[in-house]
Amino acid sequence: MPAQRIPAQSIPAQSTPARLVFLITVALAVGSFGIGTGEFAIMGLLPDVAKGLGVSVPQAGHLISAYAFGVVVGAPLIALLAAKLSHRTLLLFLMLAFAAGNLASAVAPGMESLVLLRFISGLPHGAYFGVAALVAASIARPNKRAQAIGRVMLGLTVATLLGTPLTTWLGQLFGWRSLFVLVGAIGVLTVALLWFTVPEDEVHEDASAMRELSALMRPQVWLTFAFAAVGFGGMFAVFSYIAATAQIVTGLPETFVPVILAIFGAGMISGNILGAWAADRALKETLFGMMVFNIVVLVVFALTAQYPIMLCLCVFFVGFGVALGPAVQARLMDVAGDAQTLAATSMHSAFNIANAAGAWLGGMAITAGYGYASTGWVGAILGVAGLAVLGISLLVDRPEAQPAS
Repeated sequence: MPAQRIPAQSIPAQSTPARLVFLITVALAVGSFGIGTGEFAIMGLLPDVAKGLGVSVPQAGHLISAYAFGVVVGAPLIALLAAKLSHRTLLLFLMLAFAAGNLASAVAPGMESLVLLRFISGLPHGAYFGVAALVAASIARPNKRAQAIGRVMLGLTVATLLGTPLTTWLGQLFGWRSLFVLVGAIGVLTVALLWFTVPEDEVHEDASAMRELSALMRPQVWLTFAFAAVGFGGMFAVFSYIAATAQIVTGLPETFVPVILAIFGAGMISGNILGAWAADRALKETLFGMMVFNIVVLVVFALTAQYPIMLCLCVFFVGFGVALGPAVQARLMDVAGDAQTLAATSMHSAFNIANAAGAWLGGMAITAGYGYASTGWVGAILGVAGLAVLGISLLVDRPEAQPAS
């Protein structure tokens, strides 16, 4: 039997039983683990995918961009079309679609069909994370919102520590297609967990696509989107080609790539935990300080990628930059007013614009002959642009932009 119906919008967060909060958080985090593994693991196997499909590594990078484009398109579109669906129903639908897309990717016959299937697999991504963040925040105390969001996002960061290296290792043993089989299986498991743990919530009587579209009338929403879309691009410019960088620039063996991915994952977990904690205490300062930190790390990466120890340190701190994630999500909730679903899901559209742009611009720098380490310079430039957008957002911030209830 599914979980009992609970009118979530009429129950104070602090009245939700602790055991139910834990079970809901675990179910949501398993889903984010599966999505994170599906998104990031292909980066570690990019040389293998390129070889298997008979294309270059930068051409194989189009698979990353296709998935990211699916997230960009899917997040706002699904938020509008599903405005009158309950959060529980929408989460189940999204994870079923994600599982099906990945299982189909495992049997794609060629590059063109795989690009299409990666686009389809990306469609549920942003909407899932956005709705999961809203559910987590709704059962948390007001001063713990970012940490609640961080716990859901922890599945994504654990994916980079465990899921991505594991699937990279399995892909090297059994072929890169095994990646999609494993991710699809995690998606099926998540559907079962969501069915039995997440209570059925009641849809707000005023819910509509037009109400969600009202978020797009707020300049601060657009500025926050732009900050995420540009500012996060640096991380993806580097990480999209980290396997090739480690082998070609640093001279590390292929067998060391899973270790590099695990180091990146450890950095993401650390950044996610500390970033969520800091955001609940000083949101704007966390956004500004972490963006400056990321720029410095990316410059150091560009200058020292040829040294194994420095590569490992920089990879850790590039991953640590995900500390911006809970802070950006919390700020969007603050400035979105009543259009919470569209704002929450569209943040992941912005995040994956950064994914697509970072992979594309990094690939352009490599193709132009600047080398794999040049992705650090690309990332630093994107970081400076993101910092400029954030500066504009903070300058024009108005007192009436209060956190939504």
